[in-house]
Amino acid sequence: MNHNQEPTMRNPHAYNRRRTLQMLTAGLATAASTGQAALAAQPAPTPIEVWKDPNCGCCKDWIALMEQAGFSATVHDSGNNAVRAQLGLPARLGSCHTALVGGYLVEGHVPPADVRKLLQQKPKALGIAVPGMPIGSPGMDGPAYGGRKDPFDVLLVTRTGAGSDVTTRVFSAYRD
Repeated sequence: MNHNQEPTMRNPHAYNRRRTLQMLTAGLATAASTGQAALAAQPAPTPIEVWKDPNCGCCKDWIALMEQAGFSATVHDSGNNAVRAQLGLPARLGSCHTALVGGYLVEGHVPPADVRKLLQQKPKALGIAVPGMPIGSPGMDGPAYGGRKDPFDVLLVTRTGAGSDVTTRVFSAYRD
């Protein structure tokens, strides 16, 4: 049977094959354009720059979580003490890594949702911090901790008008 044959009463299957191929082609074109639109609708990753110790595993875990949440990390394995001091964050609010995103400082194991909240609210602040390394915070929540979750606060850090010191207030609290 000739597949290029016009549909006729003598060959009704030619019409069915042609119609099926037309429907499949239209369906594939629609699926492709919908997929392209969905890809185009996804926002570009948010750039974040991170300074950390090259041997710190929890920092790597935090960075991986940030990337899963739509951030694109540039990582400096040079430690973070110097950059933290340069940015004006006192050592008492320090942690094992320091990041910059959207003009804000992000210190320590801050949840990705709080970084997004900071970027959306755009407060007049130096940034946000989770001082220390609370167990159960993002990056400090791996299997080695046995499911333990210590309470912690994400602090909004603002400069005081009186010089180089800062004040803090609770930006988000994590109690479970």
